[in-house]
Amino acid sequence: MNRFARTLMVCGAALTVTACGTVSNLLPFNLGRSAAADAVASEGERLSVLEFDQALVPSPALAGRDFFLPGPQAVVSWPAPGGTPENAIEHAIAGADFTIAWRRDIGAGSARTRQIMAQPVAENGRIFVMDGEATVSAVDAQTGAVAWRASVKPEGREGGGFGGGVALGGGKVFVSSGYRTMTAFDQSTGAMLWQTPVDVPIHGAPTVSGARVYVVDIDNQIIAFNTQTGQVEWSYRGIVEPARIMRASSPAVTGDTVIAPMSSGEVFALRASTGQPVWQQELSRSTRTSALSDIRDIAGRPVVSRGFVYAVSHAGVLASMDVRSGQPRWQVPIASVNAPLPVGDVVYVVSKLGELTVVNRESGQVYWTRDLNEGRVRQEGGFLGFFDRTVRPTWSGPILASNRLVLTNSDGELVALNPKTGEVTATLRLGAPAYVAPSAYNGALLVVTDRGELISIR
Repeated sequence: MNRFARTLMVCGAALTVTACGTVSNLLPFNLGRSAAADAVASEGERLSVLEFDQALVPSPALAGRDFFLPGPQAVVSWPAPGGTPENAIEHAIAGADFTIAWRRDIGAGSARTRQIMAQPVAENGRIFVMDGEATVSAVDAQTGAVAWRASVKPEGREGGGFGGGVALGGGKVFVSSGYRTMTAFDQSTGAMLWQTPVDVPIHGAPTVSGARVYVVDIDNQIIAFNTQTGQVEWSYRGIVEPARIMRASSPAVTGDTVIAPMSSGEVFALRASTGQPVWQQELSRSTRTSALSDIRDIAGRPVVSRGFVYAVSHAGVLASMDVRSGQPRWQVPIASVNAPLPVGDVVYVVSKLGELTVVNRESGQVYWTRDLNEGRVRQEGGFLGFFDRTVRPTWSGPILASNRLVLTNSDGELVALNPKTGEVTATLRLGAPAYVAPSAYNGALLVVTDRGELISIR
């Protein structure tokens, strides 16, 4: 079964030949180019996102100009998929040698009815990771030895538990799942502390902050659970949007504000203590070339950094918004299913087509764009050269680690690039496709492959 069938669910949509144009348009990460030609943002200016099918053009004002990146810092805890409740880790000391230290089988890999979506989290000398059937493993960070395993899959249940994720806090492991449960385990022993049923599946990972753990379910409802008891303290429902990308996202939390991404293309800010809405912004646009572009999902995590929220939608809007008011500082027409990476003076983002773009943090102007799939695009399938489909690798990340910009891809590679130029500096074969962005912990990069392997890169 192709990647489209495993990663994308479009409910109630009819995709016709006139809507799609080519076979390649049916693939969720091979859509038509979604950026406006010669698009250059200036501070306070919103770019038109009605034109597309052309590449972003670097700003002449930034030609030849350098930008600042902070030095790498030790990461001794990675409790959330994004590294912190704000989903903001700028530059980690990790994977300096870029060699594999160990591999560990964590259970079921991806298949027709399941998919590995959970990014590894780690603290207190252990890595916690979830396989394709919602089994959580606690793994020794130095040796890869498994300390305990626990499952949230109902006994006798076959399939139907797509998605979910893992987060840490207060000595507990919090697990969301497609089996319509939110569960807490003891970090040390794996004993189940509580389990709370919910009405619909949860495909995204949880985020822990203070006395609450937050998730967004597939009906665009954000739910706040008490970390001690599992009791639902509040919930808030956005607009139900059935057309979505099957990738795990998670809220960002900063102070008393929760930033929640929705499949409707909306970003909501709510009071963490009460669930009262503070502001909302829509990161979506209409198109004329492909019905798939009507999927407005914000599948990548929103990031809170230096008083601004950075988020990007599948529909083609990358935005910087004031965390207090939601007012956009700038918008750039880039479509992505990955989280943006604000670091130093810039914001990195990888588009659906596999284009790495570097944007000035203050103005939204583009420094440069690199095609990560140059030389990697290939034709597959078909018969005697007819009905071939164009395949472009899918990319996840990036993370800035030990002066390298690091990403995984569906060709089974861990790829390192020069963060100033985009030049590929190293490639590591993982042995299987990887659709989950790397994490960093105690000097190591942590990668989970589609086969169900956890790999530590030193």
